[in-house]
Amino acid sequence: MTDDSNLPDHSAAYRGVRERIIELVRSAPPARQMMVAPATPEWRVHDVVAHLAGATSDVLAGRLEGVGSDPWTAKQVEDRRDVATEAVLDEWDTNSVQIDPMVPAFGPASGQIVLDAVTHEHDIRDAFGVPGSRDTDAVHIASAWAAERVATAHTTAGGGALRVETNLWAETFGTGDPDATVRVDAFELLRGSTGRRSLAQISAWDWSGDARPEVVVLEIFTPRAEDFTG
Repeated sequence: MTDDSNLPDHSAAYRGVRERIIELVRSAPPARQMMVAPATPEWRVHDVVAHLAGATSDVLAGRLEGVGSDPWTAKQVEDRRDVATEAVLDEWDTNSVQIDPMVPAFGPASGQIVLDAVTHEHDIRDAFGVPGSRDTDAVHIASAWAAERVATAHTTAGGGALRVETNLWAETFGTGDPDATVRVDAFELLRGSTGRRSLAQISAWDWSGDARPEVVVLEIFTPRAEDFTG
């Protein structure tokens, strides 16, 4: 299990993601706010921030039935479909006063909260054509959280311990000597585990030993049918 004491501060990482997204989206013309994000082809940029704001409002209101499910997120988007993007950003920013200090209290789920937010940050960056912030604390936290789940899937599929070496961190998951090692940028690991890469791209990472690239994509996601670089 990942030692959270070795990870950056989850509250600060989540706050950094929100601040970067709000700056990106506020500075974009209305037409760009309404463009479809290629990484989330069913959502516009507006819908991405509607989900992020809506999730914080649902948590604060105790609307947690089906948390994280497609119906849960779909309602967040639908409820804000005709709300001005600026107002949605204001909602998310206002909720931050209560949400930011709460993030570590969610325990292991705090890593998932950061993963969700930073994944959508880069979905928006890709839509706007402004890559960057690929080595932030949020990418560190989210990639490590994902790697632990990937290692569990590796073991479930018949493998042993898995070693993951990134540009931001390195760790062996499981007991004993690893039977497989993957060397990949933390950003690529994040994008691959959340279905933003094809299996061909994941297989092309620097693997050694009993490689099982098919287990990298977390179970709630689907790998891209074609290569994707955003």
